[in-house]
Amino acid sequence: MTPEDFRRHGHRLIDWIADYRESLAERPAIAQTAPGDIKAALPTAPPQEGEDFAAVFRDLERVILPGLTHWQHPSFFGFFPANADLASVLGDYLSTGLGVLGLSWQASPALTELEEVVVDWMRQLVGLSAAWSGVIADTASTSTLVALLCARERTTGYSLNAGGLQAEERPLLVYTSDQSHSSVEKAALLAGFGRANVRSIPHDRAYALRPAELEAAIDRDVRAGGRPCAIVATSGTTTCTAFDPLEPLAAIARQRGLWLHVDAAMAGAAMMLPECRGLWHGIEGADSLVFNAHKWPGVAFDCSLYYLRDPQHLIRVMSTNPSYLQSTADGSVKNLRDWGIPLGRRFRALKLWCLLRAEGVKNLQARLRRDLANARWLAEQVAAAPNWRVVAPVPLQTVCVRHEPPGLQAESLDRHTLAWVERLNRSGAAYLTPALLDGRWLVRVSIGVESTEREHVAALWQQMRREAERGE
Repeated sequence: MTPEDFRRHGHRLIDWIADYRESLAERPAIAQTAPGDIKAALPTAPPQEGEDFAAVFRDLERVILPGLTHWQHPSFFGFFPANADLASVLGDYLSTGLGVLGLSWQASPALTELEEVVVDWMRQLVGLSAAWSGVIADTASTSTLVALLCARERTTGYSLNAGGLQAEERPLLVYTSDQSHSSVEKAALLAGFGRANVRSIPHDRAYALRPAELEAAIDRDVRAGGRPCAIVATSGTTTCTAFDPLEPLAAIARQRGLWLHVDAAMAGAAMMLPECRGLWHGIEGADSLVFNAHKWPGVAFDCSLYYLRDPQHLIRVMSTNPSYLQSTADGSVKNLRDWGIPLGRRFRALKLWCLLRAEGVKNLQARLRRDLANARWLAEQVAAAPNWRVVAPVPLQTVCVRHEPPGLQAESLDRHTLAWVERLNRSGAAYLTPALLDGRWLVRVSIGVESTEREHVAALWQQMRREAERGE
């Protein structure tokens, strides 16, 4: 494709995306295709000759668009929001168009230094002290893996430089809440701890980890010959946005010599609001934390922010310095290849930079406050309606609900819950995700899409009542 072809098709592509965003509310929120429909509509072998790009546009409309669940739809209430503010989309487009790689500072100085600046802007924005240093990663899953690798190496005196975990006489142990994200266990497995060495600690009535239960588990393991290594706390659990108590967990970590990592993938963004920071009181006692700029704030996926209080633990684990990457600047600059798993990195900072400059702090804060107010409003409606219940506390923007008709118990109630949410989703009017809490199904309403206003939440509530109360 020539630059002139690119100019012509690029203008059309920008118009196509703009039209798509403008028409989202008119589309079903969830894909209406059956399994295999998309594959069946595409050739089984690649084209032997190049095609005009106009053919790609035709297949976007014919094949791809019908198979999309629309995450930017104003009636998307599933999972957690994964906003892609259009200013950030332009930044991502710019990053791809420039086509530079961050193998070292010298490979693209602007890539490294802009990332340093915007990561520090975000540090300030969420109220972290200057003791923290950060880097952009792809996802929170990767950041949690990196945190556990750092914990493992600090605990073992950097065994990777010797015999690794195979040389350790006692098994290393990781502690986390039974409400933590599945990525915590996966990270522990990838870091070599083993599933048998991950301890799931019970939660309290607010679905937060119980510090007393944690201490008891640590004591049992020490008596059994184990070696406690790390605690992974959660600020904003996936099912119901519960917050583990960071201050007592930090005290335990400090007393026991354990690494404390905080998974704030979704809820960390709430700390852009000073009134929310009490939810992670004690964060300054953690060793590392992660939150996703590509969720609630609005950066196009992927852009996860990983912060540490002492980056030397990370650098000792991740540093690599082959001769072909060395330069005279190395002693005075930050080489981001030493701050994560990949050697190369994309210019992700551009999309965060574009978002922050185009929106500004005040607009971002106003949008988050709007979503919190909408969640409170919905929780009030549910609590006031007969046979409806708010199942868990609502500290942020996710409301966990259940419709409980008289006479339905246990399995029958679970079947009822899954049936009505499936009907609502398949209607295309909105998209919700059910989840298990204390072994029972509920429905999560996660409010936070950039275009979602009170009118969309009110319409959702009416749709929920219509589907759930059918036949009462």
